[in-house]
Amino acid sequence: MGLFTRTKTASTTPTPTPRADVERDEDGIPRTPAQPLREADREEISRHLQALTDAGVDVDDLASLTNGLDAAYQEWSATKAADHSAIVQRFAAGIGEHLARHTDLEWRLVSDVYGTDLGLVESDRAMFMLVPSNIVAARWMRGETMWIPDVVGHLVRRRER
Repeated sequence: MGLFTRTKTASTTPTPTPRADVERDEDGIPRTPAQPLREADREEISRHLQALTDAGVDVDDLASLTNGLDAAYQEWSATKAADHSAIVQRFAAGIGEHLARHTDLEWRLVSDVYGTDLGLVESDRAMFMLVPSNIVAARWMRGETMWIPDVVGHLVRRRER
């Protein structure tokens, strides 16, 4: 999918087990781009959300998500001591959960030729797919701050329940 895919993980992170129930083409690419979450995926999202809560970030509040991410970026950029991919994944889960709670989008595993990621899709039709880690990672690499209200707010306004 992008920079932080679930199938192209660092050696310290276990590689997800391919789903046996997913029909694949001759290259091993899933024919259906969105699959239900596995229990391990739900647990991963829950761990990230708990970490955000523990840090005082309210995923229902875009200002809180913004302040939390921007503070984490400023702290990281001052030292570059921490693995930023863990921070990106944590806030990607927070943004994804915000969208799942406030729009018609639902958490799923989404796949394309680049891999499989935690993403959000438009209900059962899967005509619209979004990978929160790609949204966060691209802006992290550019050092962008204060973008969540505009980007995520726009998605919420366009896809409100």
